[in-house]
Amino acid sequence: MAVDALAPGSDRRWTAYPAGVVWALREAGHAVTGADVHLASTVPAGAGLSSSAALEVVVALALNDLFGLGLRGWQLARLCQRAENVYVGAPVGIMDQTASACCEEGHALFLDTRDLSQRQIPFDLAAEGMRLLVVDTRVEHSHSEGEYGKRRAGCEKGAALLGVDALRDVPYAELEAVLARLGDEEEVRRLVRHVITEDERVERVVAFLQAGDARAIGPVLAEGHASLRDDFRVSCPELDLVVDTALGAGALGARMTGGGFGGSAVVLAEEADVPVITKAVEEAFAAAGFRAPRTFEAVPSAGARRLR
Repeated sequence: MAVDALAPGSDRRWTAYPAGVVWALREAGHAVTGADVHLASTVPAGAGLSSSAALEVVVALALNDLFGLGLRGWQLARLCQRAENVYVGAPVGIMDQTASACCEEGHALFLDTRDLSQRQIPFDLAAEGMRLLVVDTRVEHSHSEGEYGKRRAGCEKGAALLGVDALRDVPYAELEAVLARLGDEEEVRRLVRHVITEDERVERVVAFLQAGDARAIGPVLAEGHASLRDDFRVSCPELDLVVDTALGAGALGARMTGGGFGGSAVVLAEEADVPVITKAVEEAFAAAGFRAPRTFEAVPSAGARRLR
């Protein structure tokens, strides 16, 4: 691919993601020329696990190092978001790219998108005898397809109707008054309710983790899934089955993750309960006639970095 011929919308393959990073860097005035790039990954594509962000960030990091650009993680994240928004055409936010670029081992990343400020929150489940499972439903999704964009457009409409820059600016205490102001805009009301309550759930999770009470986040995860299913409406039967089955088998909490319409769910569980929960989900999928899921453990790890 000729770097001086890159143009948004010109590539509909997976190669649009690394190409978009090169385009974004060059558009921002950084001296990036050609390079031979070999990619190897264990992140499942289309599983709601930020595979596109991982691909973008690792390419950006390599080019940053190769050409001595001196960019920091958060700067790379913003460029990667621009690559996906403009070059690929997916209206994604900046959370996935920031997590891929800025996470620290043994911590959860708290990102406030109002000002892109970050805090590293201690998150050591193993020390407390817990595990975080990822269940890939193997129902693929894509952010470049229409439904994800419709949700974002609905949220932007809600913010405009309320006279705020973003729904993050609406205090949770004003939720009912805000919903009343939206009147007959039922779809927008649902989307706004999800976002405002989700922001409050994030703050609760941060408070629980800072207090050393990670088990308390379980019910918050389940609340979040119900909101994603009923208000944001981005779940699917397979994701709902994972969550319902895991909770019924003794999980502390569970919810879908990613952009929805397929992909994966995360399950918080006591270490001793993992085999029972895993078996229950596999059996539930078989009984429903769904494709067998893939289950693995997620460990809070560091973001992109040079290995040698």
